[in-house]
Amino acid sequence: MDTLNSLGSSFATMAMSTFFSFIGCFILLPFFLGFLRFFGFYVIVQERRAIVFVLFGKVELVIDEPGLHFLWGQLGLKALIINLLGTVQEIDLRLDQEYLRATPVNSEEGAPMGIGIWYEMWISDPVAYLFKNADPRGSLRANVSNATVRNLSNMKLSSMLEDRHAMSSLVRNEVSEKSTEWGYSLGTVYVRKVHFRDANMIQQIEEKVVNRLRQVTSAIRQDGTNQVNLITSTAERQAAVEFAKAAAMRPFIVGSALNTIAQDSEVAEVMFEILENQKMLEGKVNVTLIPPDLRGDQLTQFLTANQTTQGGTSAPTADASSPGSPPPVPGQN
Repeated sequence: MDTLNSLGSSFATMAMSTFFSFIGCFILLPFFLGFLRFFGFYVIVQERRAIVFVLFGKVELVIDEPGLHFLWGQLGLKALIINLLGTVQEIDLRLDQEYLRATPVNSEEGAPMGIGIWYEMWISDPVAYLFKNADPRGSLRANVSNATVRNLSNMKLSSMLEDRHAMSSLVRNEVSEKSTEWGYSLGTVYVRKVHFRDANMIQQIEEKVVNRLRQVTSAIRQDGTNQVNLITSTAERQAAVEFAKAAAMRPFIVGSALNTIAQDSEVAEVMFEILENQKMLEGKVNVTLIPPDLRGDQLTQFLTANQTTQGGTSAPTADASSPGSPPPVPGQN
């Protein structure tokens, strides 16, 4: 029984401790810290933030260093009433960026162009940002737009389409001085897009580009055809030259061979006789063989002449039965 009573008392004590710890940590402590902040005992500044304390229209303190700061040591007794009678403003010092689309300008040739310009900025002077301009962001935007129109108008169209780095530098150099007076520091300025604003001009340029591409394509094709024709004609000319050389060499070779053969009369006679017989065989004509003893007979000559008239060819040759005559050719009369 005593054990149960001790356990019950221990549990009750633990529950009460937990309850009071919860009350102290989640209710009393935040309330106490908020009370200290309200009366200016301390302030916490976040990263890339600045806090400006204004009392009775006068800037009393600007804190831009992140961390915990005790105001009683910096403002003295003013820290007690700064939140009651004054103003505490938190300024964002982080890098910001903006893009202006289609800023209207005209080229030197009179073409209506649109320029898209992108720029970065951040607040470098919180006091100037708050009190020197009612709308510093809008004023910076208008200043960038006006600087773009003043510096980039009447430029050559080719330069406007190509030299974007120089155009960005011109705009940034003019805007930087004004933006510093309003508490802004201008970072990178870059011309991202240059385009034509007139739809009819865009259509005309597209047509010109298409026509130019067609001309270039036709020129390339014609040049290719000319090159092929040139190569073909060159090859044909070289082939004709080689064939002419070969045709000229054949009579020379044949003439040299005949000249060598003609040096021996017997060989020349035999060769020409063989060639004559070969031509007669290749000609597929009828050959009439007449014995030597009948060659002077008028009847034989008459019959031979009659066969010649009918389309045959007579050739006085030796008889097949006579000694020394060549054997008759099969299939011939």
